[in-house]
Amino acid sequence: MTVIEESTLISGVYVARLRGFADERGRFMETFRTEWFPQRSWEIIQTNRSDSQTGVLRGLHYHHHQVDYWYVSRGRVRAGMVDLRPSSPTYLATQTIEMGDGLDLGLFLPIGVAHGFVALTDATLTYLVDNYYNGGRDENGVAWNDPDINLDWGITDPILSPRDAANSLLRDIPVENLPQ
Repeated sequence: MTVIEESTLISGVYVARLRGFADERGRFMETFRTEWFPQRSWEIIQTNRSDSQTGVLRGLHYHHHQVDYWYVSRGRVRAGMVDLRPSSPTYLATQTIEMGDGLDLGLFLPIGVAHGFVALTDATLTYLVDNYYNGGRDENGVAWNDPDINLDWGITDPILSPRDAANSLLRDIPVENLPQ
């Protein structure tokens, strides 16, 4: 049976501890059910796949109109999160969690929690979202190495996209651009 636990560090983040079933033919695992999470009315309307080589860091990204659900199907990643919701009881709390390669976890990320991951090995991450991608409307970022956030990625020199390398420090983002 899958066990769902709310993070003790960031309100509204949920970790699904998934259970696989193996026999001589291979393995089966249920990786997602809408009913596992409190926001049960959400509709999955897009699924994405991200393939990353070892050392790639993607993020930190945050949304005003989209929840994410992550599952690592190949390799291992370290997911990093920070609560950017000023109205949240866990505002500015951070958390990292390793996923993949025997750590069969699903990760539910609510609106307003900035998130990213570093590929500890070559990895494939699949994520389900409840809104279509709209880079001009709802693709926001904050620097992965922001000293005011101080998220412990366990790395010092990741491979970044030009977009992620240009993400602003939190102190430079107007409060009206942060999720409420």
